Parts: sequence; structure tokens; C-alpha cells
Amino acid sequence: MSPKARSKSSRSTSRRRNTQDEDPLYLQVARTLKKEIVDGTFPVGSLLPTEDDLCRRFSVSRYTVREALRRLRDDHLVASRQGAGTIVVPRQSPGAYAQDVMSINDLVSWAAGRRFVIESMQMMEIDAELAARSGLARGQQWLVVRGYGHAEGADCPFCWAEYFIHQDYAAVGRLLPRHSGPIFPLIEDLFGQSVVEVHQEFGATLMPPALAQGLKVAAGTAALEVRRSYKTSDGQIAQVTVSIHPAARFRHSTTLRRVKG
Repeated sequence: MSPKARSKSSRSTSRRRNTQDEDPLYLQVARTLKKEIVDGTFPVGSLLPTEDDLCRRFSVSRYTVREALRRLRDDHLVASRQGAGTIVVPRQSPGAYAQDVMSINDLVSWAAGRRFVIESMQMMEIDAELAARSGLARGQQWLVVRGYGHAEGADCPFCWAEYFIHQDYAAVGRLLPRHSGPIFPLIEDLFGQSVVEVHQEFGATLMPPALAQGLKVAAGTAALEVRRSYKTSDGQIAQVTVSIHPAARFRHSTTLRRVKG
């Protein structure tokens, strides 16, 4: 590169740097954190430092930090939940319900902010049909909540879901009409329980005619049924979720690594 070209390139870089330095402080903080997320300093499922720690690190006000975190949420890089901090979440694929799940924390992160529009909620005795669908024992009483899951910015629901909540925790039902995101953290918060294990099963199925219209797909088209059982530290199943997803709106990814023996 000639001296003249180097000089021109240097001036251009300097102008870009000066322009960035003139950005509002919250954008500068957000830009730095975004780069660290993309570079893997804060991987998916990890917590960002607390607001106090970020204030000290960047020598800025709490308002500036909160605006920076809001910008990261708007970019779908993080999700915040009261009492749990700010969690790095997987990037979403347009038009698809994308799940990059490796831990229970990841379940919280990708479900944060998603709305569940309730169609019905009632205590029900598990009969033969419900037992076959949920894996629960017949004759028990469970709170059954049914409805459609919605993601921000999507034109139609991404799934139909049934939540089976153990009768010991049925009181969470009163909070659900105003709640967004996963339900099991409510059980943890209200009853002092800890969900330590989530068992997932995925199965291919056909879209039932009764759900096709609500999900805006044709009856009999390819779909995926997902069943999750949430177990607490005392070995009790606190919640079972059964959801039906149109095949074109669901992607699940798992990363496997070789373990050296």
C-alpha cells in the first residue's frame, strides 16, 4: 500500500472511531457487550455481570447500563428475568421456533418473553386418554392449562400446548393470565422448589384437524409432538408439557462433544 493510500485509510479508520466514540454511552456499552457475546466471552446460557458490576466496569450510571441491556434484548441477544439476572440466549431464525438447548438454563432463556394465550384452565382427573398423552398415572388430579404459544413478531402461533401442573402447585394458575415465558420458574419461586431434571421426548405426528385452523396449517400435515417432564429435587414430577408444532416452524439443535476417557 502506498503512503498516500495508508494515510487515507488511517483517516477513514480515525473517522469511524470518532463517530463511535460520539455515540450515546449506552450504545457504546451495548456494542462492547454484543462483541463479547458474539466472540464467546459470554456463551449461550451464561449470565451477564450484574448491573452494579457493569456500572463499575464501564464507569457509567445504572440508567446507561439498563438502556444497553434493553438494546441487547431488542437484538434478541439476551433475556432478563427478575431474580435470575440477564441470560445470553440463542439467536432466532426468522419464522422458526428455534431451540438450541443444552441445559435447564437454556430452557429458561429461549422461552423468556414468549406469550402463552390460554384457551382453557381447569382441574382434571387423568383418564386413559390423558394418561397416554402425558405419561401421568390415571386417577390423579392435575391442573390442565391449554392454549397457543406465540413468539414476538410472528404472524401465527408456533405451537399448541397442554400444561399439566401437579395439584400441589395448582395455585400458580392464578398468575398465568398475566405471565409470559416458562411456567416452571413460577413453581420454584412460589413453593421454594428446584427443578433439577427435565426429560424431553420428540415424536413425529400429523396435525390434528382440531388444531390445524388455530395454527394456520392444513390438517394432516407433518407436525412434531414434544413432551417434557419437569422433576424436582425430591423426585416428584411437578409439571408435564405436551406441545404440537407444525414441522416447518420447529428446529431443535443439540451439540455433542467427545469426552476423553
